[in-house]
Amino acid sequence: MSDRARIIEKFLEGQGYGAARRTPLAGDASFRRYERLFIEGGEGEESIVLMDAPPPMEDVRPFVAVAERLNRFGFSAPEIIAADTENGLLLIEDFGDQTYTEILKTDPGKEHDLYALAVDFLIALHRQPVEKTAAGFPSYDVDRLQDEHAQFINWYYPEIIAAEIPSSGRKAYLDLWRQLLDGLPPLPQVLVLRDFHVDNLMLLPGRDGISACGLLDFQDAVAGSCVYDLVSLLGDARRDVPVDIVGQMKARYLDAFPELDRQAFEAAYAVFSAQRNCKILGIFVRLCVRDRKCGYFEHIPRLWRLLEESLRHPVLAPLDAWMAEYFPAEYRAPPDCRFPS
Repeated sequence: MSDRARIIEKFLEGQGYGAARRTPLAGDASFRRYERLFIEGGEGEESIVLMDAPPPMEDVRPFVAVAERLNRFGFSAPEIIAADTENGLLLIEDFGDQTYTEILKTDPGKEHDLYALAVDFLIALHRQPVEKTAAGFPSYDVDRLQDEHAQFINWYYPEIIAAEIPSSGRKAYLDLWRQLLDGLPPLPQVLVLRDFHVDNLMLLPGRDGISACGLLDFQDAVAGSCVYDLVSLLGDARRDVPVDIVGQMKARYLDAFPELDRQAFEAAYAVFSAQRNCKILGIFVRLCVRDRKCGYFEHIPRLWRLLEESLRHPVLAPLDAWMAEYFPAEYRAPPDCRFPS
């Protein structure tokens, strides 16, 4: 038995779950690992989830803090049943297997209702004062956003072009992005969950209204623009969201906040979409080259479609020109043969 396994076993025994039946759950791109624990309860077998997030690669404290904050406002994050934060172990409420992703595979007719529920959650969250929802959480400021989109020139560019980016190109890229982000129109600041998409949303039976929208993978929450999570939801890197759904959900959100300037909203939406897709392109390459997790490459054509769509907005003309000079269309094809398997 490994040292990690012993730590987990001791934790489970200390919480009264040492004899639980354990089955692994699907993981993600992080170092976190999940298991479902089955125990005998008053009404038969019951289940909870073990989150194994080994330090120093992972830190469960932000997950605990955000979950408790969301639940305090009446939203549906998993309840924290037990925690050993020093060793990166949590026992959390089991939300089941009905992620939006799984539901849409078998019942695509629910697409509108599921997206509407997610947008209604965002509306409810964004109506809460950011001073309360995001108090103590990091700010999604320009420096943090700069670090993220730089993944494109740090990882994606050199692997595709097979050369380091010229210093002039790097400087131009970083300078234009700083101007874009500094020039964003003022829009409300809110609690931003950051990875708000169908893989991290669940439909919870027996709960009404927005409480039926279960939330996962929110540990990186920050205080940032009201537009960002809508971009994450509707500009999904992993699935094609129909154009009509995108339009309807944008309208649903904007109808809830008639005071928002529509032109400012659309400009910010385009900028955050481009920022997010540049970041994810770099991350997917990093996962393959550094971590040998290359399964995300199937999504790269979608990321380019989303990026090119956002580049059509006039506010992104400087980035569009940079791409034309340093990353022309012939390098945007699916990288099926460019990377190690």
